[in-house]
This record gives sequence, structure tokens and C-alpha cells, in this order.
Amino acid sequence: MANIIDDLGYNQIFKASLAMEVRTRRRAAAIVSQMQGENLNVLEIGCGSGELSFFISDMLGEAAKVIGIDICESFILKAQKKYQLPNLDFMVFDFKQAKQIGKQKFDYVVGNGMLHHFYYELDEALANIKWLLKPGGKIIFFEPNLLNPYCYLIFNTTQWMRHLAKLDPNEMAFSKKFINKHLTSADFKNIRIAYRDFLLPNTPAILIKPLCFIGAILEKIPFLNCLSQSLLVSGASKH
Repeated sequence: MANIIDDLGYNQIFKASLAMEVRTRRRAAAIVSQMQGENLNVLEIGCGSGELSFFISDMLGEAAKVIGIDICESFILKAQKKYQLPNLDFMVFDFKQAKQIGKQKFDYVVGNGMLHHFYYELDEALANIKWLLKPGGKIIFFEPNLLNPYCYLIFNTTQWMRHLAKLDPNEMAFSKKFINKHLTSADFKNIRIAYRDFLLPNTPAILIKPLCFIGAILEKIPFLNCLSQSLLVSGASKH
């Protein structure tokens, strides 16, 4: 699969395609479907070139405020140029420096394939995210599923495969058990982890609708659903 490389030389974003647009829009809709309330403040961590933040801000409407952050300046510059809405902002920022963002707190902190980049320091990452949340605020993330054959191949086989895929040394796909353990340890409540999405970013246009239809069925079938590409992870802060 073709990727866009970040400033450090690691693959971060699948290159634009119709399937990628459909996939990102569907993920935005799944995230928004879990949101409640009005005049929401939403932060996307690791927004890349801005697609997910754009779709979320468009779906929520102007009453909401969406901010996308990323440490890669070239990604943010691209997002700022391409996606402009009254309720949408982008900025270069490292969420690990959460306290430097000021007093601003968010109803939701979201992301698409972001948390797994902090596999070996996930407790620290979750602590920083909690600091960014309002009391009772919620996280919603799509993360790669270790049981998916492709994810297992590139993440959990040989260093040669990881190098070929240009993976960040710190990233690793999640199992349900792993992410649930760390969310529980970080004192999140109402934790939900679901197997989601069978649509590949490079799916030919003619196969997108059939694969979305079949994927929706597979997501509901025990054992088969565990082969999905991603885990949809959510939980609420107790503080």
C-alpha cells in the first residue's frame, strides 16, 4: 500500500484514493455517532494532512470546534491549505506536551491510527490525553488490530518486514486485551473495544461498495470479525 512519509522517514498516511476517502469518511461518521452534546470541543491527535478532522468538523456543524494537531509541520501546512472551515483549526503540536496547550480542555480527544505509535509508552500517552479532557470527557480512536493478517504480518513478524513497511520503531498493533488493560490502568470507564472495518485503502473503486456491505456483515459475526483491520476504542475519563 502506498504511503506518505513523515519528517522522520516513517510511513504515516495512506496516499489519497477514492477508497481512502470513503474509509476516512466512514471512520469520521463512526466517531461522530458516539458523540453527545452541543457546542463540542474536539481534538484530533496525529491529524496528518487533516482529512479526519475535516470530515468530523463538517459532520458536527459550526456549533462545534475541532482542532487537529500533529508534530509533522509539512502535514499541518498541507491540512491548513486544503481544509478550511469556520469551526476547524490545525496546529503543529506535540500532545506529549499537553500542559503547554493552556487551560483549554476538550469534550472528545480522537484519532485514527495514533495510539499504537506509543505502544511502549502507552500509559504516559493516556495520562497526557486525560489531562486534555474535560471531566467525563471521552476518547475515541481507530487503531490497527493485531489479529488482522496484514497487520500481524507487518507489525509482529520480522524486523525486515517492519523496515520494509517503514514502521516507527515504537509502533505496534493492538490486541483487545492489551488496550483494555492499559485503559483500565489509566482509570478510564465505560471502555468499549469493537472490531471494525474491512475496507482496504487501495481497494479498486468498483469493489468499494461490495466490500463495505460485506464488511458490515462480518463485523457482526463472532470470530470472523476479529480479522477486521481496526479496533474502535472508546472510554470516558473519570476525573
